Amino acid sequence: MGLRDQFSNYLLAKAEKRGWTSDNLSRSIRYSGLFLNDENVLESSDVYELMQDISNQMMLSEIIVEDDEGNEIKNHPTLKVLREPNNYLTGSEFIKLMTNTYLLDGEVFPILDVNELHLAANIHSELDDRLIEHFKTGGIEIPSFMIRHIKNMGTNHLSGIGLKQLGKNTLEGVMNAEKVLTDKYKKGGLLAFLLKLDAHINPQNGAQSKLIKAILDQLEAIDESRSIKMIPLGKGYTIDTMKSPIEDEKILAYLNVYKKDLGKFLGINVDTYTALTKSDLEKAMMYLHNKAVKPIMKNFEDHLSLLFFGSKSNKRIKFKINILDFVPYSTKTNIGYNIVRTGITSPDNVAEMLGFPKQNTPETQAIYISNDLSKIGEKKATDDSLKGGDENDKEKGDQNI
Repeated sequence: MGLRDQFSNYLLAKAEKRGWTSDNLSRSIRYSGLFLNDENVLESSDVYELMQDISNQMMLSEIIVEDDEGNEIKNHPTLKVLREPNNYLTGSEFIKLMTNTYLLDGEVFPILDVNELHLAANIHSELDDRLIEHFKTGGIEIPSFMIRHIKNMGTNHLSGIGLKQLGKNTLEGVMNAEKVLTDKYKKGGLLAFLLKLDAHINPQNGAQSKLIKAILDQLEAIDESRSIKMIPLGKGYTIDTMKSPIEDEKILAYLNVYKKDLGKFLGINVDTYTALTKSDLEKAMMYLHNKAVKPIMKNFEDHLSLLFFGSKSNKRIKFKINILDFVPYSTKTNIGYNIVRTGITSPDNVAEMLGFPKQNTPETQAIYISNDLSKIGEKKATDDSLKGGDENDKEKGDQNI
């Protein structure tokens, strides 16, 4: 048993005596006050869609372990923890939740509790005189090797900055505007009525009072847009509709301007992204990847590597995203043809990319390259070889096409 495990077990034993167990940690994470405002934020459809696009790319990524030379380490024990972080989240859910929390709050706290990975809430962090960061939850200090503070950096070295802080004013305005429209149409339209009386209203007039009350009861009973009420009126009484104070055009114009600002707080220009999704999905996904997803991947890789391996290890956690998951099938076939032709990969790899089974033969695993893309001299090519290839130059595993 390593020193880290011994110390971890010692601290866990101490924590159990004070009532801080793994189960308590899990419950505090699942039932904490984290979602006090988060659910309200996600009610904004545009914010939810943008966050989905970013966190879905992260969710679809493959997590691997590499050594310091970039070689992948297969079946490393860390991968099992990342695939099954705890008993209430899958690996994909964990990454998605960590990304969404990072975007909304500007910081997230993954905790490695022996062989379980959690996201902690209500964490208080501070630097001591030696510039060492300390973490506490519920008055109990968490050992620094068990936790990482992943920050969406602004100008503060101790805390990150997220959408809820950056776009607070804009977000509140957008959410209020959306709520007004939603409530209006959810109730089937907002209509107000005015009962006009030409006759003098006399409180002592019992017949008049009964008529007014009957009319008001009928109007209040209209609870659906399809409801129809017929109200017989006596002489001197009329009912006119009042114009709704909610002006849709003005609210929609406001939303068209300020909803776009919310994307900027997530690192995306909404106009550019929307235009690309309509014209070229591949470019849109690459735009999203380079502008928003890639920096998040790099930050997560750094912190998770330190959390699992420490600062002295040569191992590193890497996120790998196949951007071709987001492009049309016709684009994949064109890409597949070109990368085989240029000798970048083998036919088997392209078959797998397009959803076909690998043949696993020497020919399909070989690297091919076209003569018109090779350097004359390296393959002893003649002028005739540029017209289509020389049969004498073909060799097994390195053939001309």
